[in-house]
Parts: sequence; structure tokens; C-alpha cells
Amino acid sequence: MNLLAIDASGVAGSVAYIKNGKLVGEYYFCDKLTHSQTIMPMLEHMKSLIEMDLDEIDAVAVTAGPGSFTGLRIGVTAAKALALALDVPIVGVPTLDVIAHSIYFTEHYICPIMDARRNQVYTSLYKWKGEVFERELDHMATDMDEYLETLKAYEGKIIFLGDGVSVHQERIQNVLGNQALFAPSFCMMQHASVLAVMAEKLYTEGKAEDASTFVPMYLRKSQAEREKEEREQNGH
Repeated sequence: MNLLAIDASGVAGSVAYIKNGKLVGEYYFCDKLTHSQTIMPMLEHMKSLIEMDLDEIDAVAVTAGPGSFTGLRIGVTAAKALALALDVPIVGVPTLDVIAHSIYFTEHYICPIMDARRNQVYTSLYKWKGEVFERELDHMATDMDEYLETLKAYEGKIIFLGDGVSVHQERIQNVLGNQALFAPSFCMMQHASVLAVMAEKLYTEGKAEDASTFVPMYLRKSQAEREKEEREQNGH
């Protein structure tokens, strides 16, 4: 199958293309530019370089959240627009699953953390059991200090990755000590190539969705919504 993947859910942004089951192109940025500046230019440039025929695409994949509210809207809007224009389905994959899936066949726990500000992170916990990748904890938005106390109860080392590492690494090391490991920079963030591989499997399992009804997973309300509720509760 042929599948286009788009990720704009976090600090990094990327697009990738699988043709006949083979990854043939990926474009990745993790710098100061916003996703509104990079996603479509990356897609157009990759399309030109590898002579990608949009009419051959069977599905569009996108990171479904959690993540940056603005980034998710940009990525999902682009994916939905393309899918609707091409009359193909969308395959949404949870962002935390994509980040964690960058680490293969390790005996250690895998813990993606995305910075959600106010000392909170979006996170989950994963483990390879043979060739089966299992989620040990549900996706959640949680206080980092409380989460570290939860992780202390797990036996074995834990590999941390995601944009939350740069914010919380010192605290993780102080609490978990030698139990904590950190992924190298080349697999620290989510990549559209990983998203594409995961989405291809979901597509073959019949788990694609109608683009017109697809919605991302936020886990918590946006800052604007929270501030509005606070003002209303305070009588302003």
C-alpha cells in the first residue's frame, strides 16, 4: 500500500511516505520554525524529490494526540484536507505510541513524556514482550512528581524519551537514579516514518477512519479553555 504520514503534534514536525510497503521518503524538522511554516513546504518538497503521485495514496496517517494544541490542529487539519481531497481514509495513531515505538525490542520499560507545562506531562508506559509491544499504563496527563513516585515501584530500568526529557531530566535522575535511561537524540522525538509504519499495520487491520469525522485526542483542555473556566469560577 501507499501511505502518507504527517506529524505536527510536538516540538518536531515531519512528513513521510511509504510506497508499496517501503519507506521511500521522510522530511524532519526540529527547530524554531512553527509547523504552519514547515509542514506543507516539507510535503511539497518531498513530493517533488521522490516524484510522489498523490493519486496513488491509499490513506493518510496523522499523530492523533496528545500534544501541542496548535500543532495537533495544524497536523490534523492538513491530514483531513488531503484525505478528503483524495477520497481516502485517515489512520490516527496516538502520539505517545509513536514516540515509544522508536525503541525496539528492548527488555527495559519505555516511557515517553511530552511537556504539558505546569509541571505536568502527557505520558504512558510500554514494554516489549517478545515481539509484542504492550502499553502498561493508559495515556494520561499527570503531575511529574506524582508520576515519578509511581514509576519507582516498577522493577527494571526505564528509558525516557520525548520533549519532556529536556524539562524534567534532572528531576528524573534525582528520583530514579540508575533506574533511568535516556534515549539518544535521533530517536528522542516522534517521527513520521515511525507513524507511517504503525499506521500501515492499523490500516491492514481495518482501523482506518473517515476523514470527515476524525478528531484528535487532547487528554486535557487547552490553556485558553482552562483560563476561561478559572475566570468564570472567580466571577469575572
